[in-house]
Amino acid sequence: MTTLMFYDKPVPLNRETHKNFKIAPSGDFKFAAKTNSIVLTGIEFIEASKEYPIVFAKVSDDVTVPVALLSMRNDENLYVSADGKWDARYIPAFVRRYPFVLAGGSDAKQFAVCIDEAFPGLNEKDGQPLFNDKGENTPFLQAALDFMNNYQGQFQLTEAFVKKLKDLDLFTEMSAKAELAGGENYLLNGITIIDEQKLLKLKQKDAYDLFQSGYMGWIYAHLMSLSNLSRVLDKMKGATPA
Repeated sequence: MTTLMFYDKPVPLNRETHKNFKIAPSGDFKFAAKTNSIVLTGIEFIEASKEYPIVFAKVSDDVTVPVALLSMRNDENLYVSADGKWDARYIPAFVRRYPFVLAGGSDAKQFAVCIDEAFPGLNEKDGQPLFNDKGENTPFLQAALDFMNNYQGQFQLTEAFVKKLKDLDLFTEMSAKAELAGGENYLLNGITIIDEQKLLKLKQKDAYDLFQSGYMGWIYAHLMSLSNLSRVLDKMKGATPA
């Protein structure tokens, strides 16, 4: 999993190269139709838990991130319909920031604003302009930049949350199995979740710290969201494998 998972042609946003370009929102989410999970920030857990199972995915030996599970099959997003509509009330911020993204530079604290030039809504005729006649950010672009900066801040808070869970040894691995009509069987291994029994056995001080930091709400939103695995299974039963 990468932060550029559905960006086909991300390039740094340039005031000269893109000075005449506009963004025409299409409401088409087909760009995300081939990803079976989407990264979430902790602040999204409450709303996301009403729609998706929230689990934790190990990106590398050192990096674990919370994700909304969108299918147990690879290269499939059960929440994007055939006509490109998102079939849920809450759309993750990771998706909503498209076609913009912040890409890290050599310095982990520096980020470049990029745009996916493969986005069909990027054109020179219709939509919201990126820059005005003076080469300054338009209100539309500034709102997008503010959204991404806020997202980056929330992502960093989520990294601290995950680190705390690791430090307290609250993670456990589970497997999810789907048995569909026609003999199809799917097994998703390596899913990481929070072990509620470990949580209940925490020292009083550690439990209080989780509560005071606001993490406890995120934890129980995650735990309650696991009931949505049945929703994903129901969607799989009604979908044709890609």
